[in-house]
Amino acid sequence: MKTSRKLVPLAVLLLVAAFSGSVIALRGAEAARGSRATIEDVLYLPSPQAVKRLSLGYSGLLADIYWTRAVQYFGQKHLADEMNYNLLYPLLDITTDLDPHLLISYEFGSIFLSQPPPAGAGQPDKAVALLEKGIRANPDEWKLYFSLGFVNYMDRKDYKAAFLAFQRGSQTSHAHPWLKVMAATMAQRANETAMAFEIWKFLDDTTQDKLIKENAEQHMTAIVVDRTIMELERRITIYTQRTGHPPASWFDLGRESLLSGVPLDPTEKPYKLMPGGTVEVADPNSLPFITKGLPPGWRKSTKPRPSESNEQN
Repeated sequence: MKTSRKLVPLAVLLLVAAFSGSVIALRGAEAARGSRATIEDVLYLPSPQAVKRLSLGYSGLLADIYWTRAVQYFGQKHLADEMNYNLLYPLLDITTDLDPHLLISYEFGSIFLSQPPPAGAGQPDKAVALLEKGIRANPDEWKLYFSLGFVNYMDRKDYKAAFLAFQRGSQTSHAHPWLKVMAATMAQRANETAMAFEIWKFLDDTTQDKLIKENAEQHMTAIVVDRTIMELERRITIYTQRTGHPPASWFDLGRESLLSGVPLDPTEKPYKLMPGGTVEVADPNSLPFITKGLPPGWRKSTKPRPSESNEQN
């Protein structure tokens, strides 16, 4: 007992020394290249083995610290609409080396990694590597297979790999029955929006994380908007074929019994009927992840960073 009490302060001192070295290195780099890097960006050790040695038996506690750091790092980048998440995978790799059974770091970390920026790091291959690492350490955890299928389907567009992941997951003990259904239908319905919607809905129903739940709901809303716009444009085509000209307003479609009123998007704003028979949303920024209804040449507006706002003021 006395020995372990002596080792804890020593471990703390070693970690402080390592972090201090990182800060000194950062300041030197900033002076040399005038970069915008922050101290937070380098408060990690690049070698999982080194961190594990420094933990002196407290690797589980240190894993929790590194997982918290990874979540904070992702959250800061996400809120600022950053495009660069270079430290995310190293932080997750260290976390899972310290505690290979910290399931939340695989499940949520893979989603953070896989989605395209600014929603995520845009590194789906690294997400797959993280999940395969988790499966090797936790071969009977069906949620890891679901996450693997999710990344392969949503972000890598590798439907065969997604099918195999769902199939492997369905064979684990205590697997959710939904995995067997998904594995059975994946090959036939690989590229349908209905499949994507069901996957996002399953994620929304099973996660307790507020950020992941919000992200899943935004994706489901985007799928609904895309479906709606495709259907509206189909009806516009029917109207044009009947009358020989495109409709001038939504009421024209109503007079042809093709529409019962002015269509509204999920934010309660009317869809815009454009010349030529196309449909656009009123505010693309309020509907992230949509692929239909975007004005030509539209780009997502980014929120100004605090430093930029101060400079403008």
